[in-house]
Parts: sequence; C-alpha cells; structure tokens
Amino acid sequence: MSLRERAGLALLHRCDPERAHALSLIALRSGLAPMPVPFRSARLATTLAGMPLLNPVGLAAGYDKNATAVHPLSHAGFGFVEVGAATPLPQPGNPKPRLFRLTEDRAAINRFGFNNDGMEAIAARLAARTPGPVPVGLNLGANKTSDNRAADFARVLAACGPHVDFATVNVSSPNTERLRDLQGPAALAALLAGVMEARAALPRPIPVFLKIAPDLSSEDLAQIAEVALSSGLAGIIATNTTLSREGLKSAKKTETGGLSGAPLFEKSTRVLAQLSQLTHGLLPLIGVGGISSGEEAYQKIRAGATAVQLYTALVYGGLSLVPEIAKGLDARLARDGFANVAMAVGTGRSAWL
Repeated sequence: MSLRERAGLALLHRCDPERAHALSLIALRSGLAPMPVPFRSARLATTLAGMPLLNPVGLAAGYDKNATAVHPLSHAGFGFVEVGAATPLPQPGNPKPRLFRLTEDRAAINRFGFNNDGMEAIAARLAARTPGPVPVGLNLGANKTSDNRAADFARVLAACGPHVDFATVNVSSPNTERLRDLQGPAALAALLAGVMEARAALPRPIPVFLKIAPDLSSEDLAQIAEVALSSGLAGIIATNTTLSREGLKSAKKTETGGLSGAPLFEKSTRVLAQLSQLTHGLLPLIGVGGISSGEEAYQKIRAGATAVQLYTALVYGGLSLVPEIAKGLDARLARDGFANVAMAVGTGRSAWL
C-alpha cells in the first residue's frame, strides 16, 4: 500500500462509514483516488460462465450501487465487476445510520435496504459507459413496497440486461423484510422462471447467477442446488452477508444487519464447498465472504469456486489489495503445480465438508 493510499484510508476512517463510502466513489470518479497497477499472469486467465476473465478476482455488489464509477473500477485490476443492487423504483433504503465498521474484527455490518436510484437511472448510466477490459454485471433487487417482489427481478433485468455482461438475482439480503423467504424451493423456482423469460427476450442473453445467504441448513442448500440445476442459471454466488455474530469483539456487534468481512470466511467457505458437492461441478460457483489475501482466494477456489469476489476487505486494505490478492493467488497456483485456475477448482473441497 502506498503512503498516499494509506493516508487516504486513514482520512476516510475518520468519517462516518457511509460518508466515507460516498467520498471514496467521488475520489474514484474524479481521478483523485490512487489506482493500483493491475497484476497480469497467463496462469490467472480463466472463464466464468462463458465470460473470459483476465483473473478470477471480482468486485462484489454493494460498493458501486448506482453504477457511477464503473470506468475506474474496471481498470483497478479486478477480473470482473458487479454493481447494484438495482430495484425497479428508486428507494431511499433504511434509516441512517445503517453502516458500521467493526475495525477490531476487520468486518462491517450494514442494513442499507437496497438504497438505489432505480433501474431507469442505472440503465442509462450502464448504456452510456464505454466498454472496458472486464465484464460488468448488475445485482438485481426488489422494492421493499412491491406487491410482487418476484416480478421485480425480471423487470430490472429487462431494463438493464442489454447493457451488462451478467446479472445476479439477489434474494439473500437480510435487510429487506421477508426477502430471504424467496430462497424457498417453490418461490425460487417461480421467481427464476420469470427471470429466465426476461433473459430470453434480451437482444443478447447473458449469464444469470443466484446469490444465496450463508445462514442456510444443509436441507436448504440441497433444495437450492436442485432448483439451480433445473432453472437455467449460469451459477451461484456463495455467499451474501450473515446474521450471525459469533466470535465478534467490536462494540458494534449488536447492530442489526448483515455482517461481512473476515468473520464470514469460514462459514461462507463451508457453504461454498457443500454447494460444490451438491452441484457436482455442473455449475460454476463464485466464492464471496472474508477474502483479504491471495491465500484466502486460493482456499475459496480449492473449495469449489471458479472465481471470487470481495468488498469489505477494501475498506481496510484499499484498492491496492486487488493486485496483491491476484499476485498471491498466482504464486500459490505456481507453487502447487497448477497451470491455471481451472485446474485448482475443487481440489481442496473435502477439507471444508
């Protein structure tokens, strides 16, 4: 991490977390944020659901909610970038404060509640962007006041799908009441049928992923795997934030919302490994939760992930963490004799079951 980046992070950490989030986006858009030099290696090049990636380290949804910083993020060393979540109508989200740093735990708790500018504004920004070096996707959400949340996902895909390379159905946020109920097998199958119908109508059908919660039983996971395999999904993202507070030290641990960051690593990786076993390698999986090093990215891949995503670690490590993780992952693949990422996928799954 450069002295400039270290100073910038220190200043941001003196601000309210949500204000710091907004300031970091302003810095990116204005060119004031120090940009890392991307790490490139032929060993890291891979394919995710038919999309060629320069490396398997992606940005998770939630940082660039409104697709306002897609260009700089696409040049920050990520292999792919996910923005959103977007809902059909603009919504303010939950009352503030709703984002909390848990510095002692290298974690965060949020209860944003899908605050965003709505699909029309986000679609316009995505349509106006200049295509960059990496795939850009959109996280699909549902309005809190909607009388048909399942249909909201299809509506957002229809509006924004022509302007992105992939989309993610997010039924796993804990911050919209009863949203996680849509993870049940019957509700999920019906929801995905509508999404796939909207996908088929796009001028260019794109991969659709499903993002699931880490707080699911083995029976829940088996049902989700069955629905995913029969629905036409391109893959599963495991996982979103957790409601668990086990082992936390920070005084902020009692705040309501979804916990992300380092404490989520073990729980999310176990879910990932179970899904890898349940789907028999037929669906690519994206591992998310607690990644802040090349070693942790490597463990996710060996547990069954084709690619990984991060977000909360950037709060503590800055954008320079992205090439650091890619470089560390490359070194571990080389050390263990893997010529590429695909060769390593799932080779350590049994350790997490």
